[in-house]
Amino acid sequence: MATPVQKITLSPSRDIPFNKLLLSQSNVRRVKAGVSVEELADDIARRGLLQGLSVRAVVDQAGVETGMF
Repeated sequence: MATPVQKITLSPSRDIPFNKLLLSQSNVRRVKAGVSVEELADDIARRGLLQGLSVRAVVDQAGVETGMF
């Protein structure tokens, strides 16, 4: 019997304020040590967005979303 393929559900695009973003160790993008989210936001404002961001909601120990990404 064939194993069922798990479907991926994509969320719609939406704007998330920079102050709701946290740097993640699982992020494939690399930045210099000591660069803050605010500095990255300033860089985006200055140069424009080069590539859209994919984010995941941060959840607490109970699995409830915290409002951060």
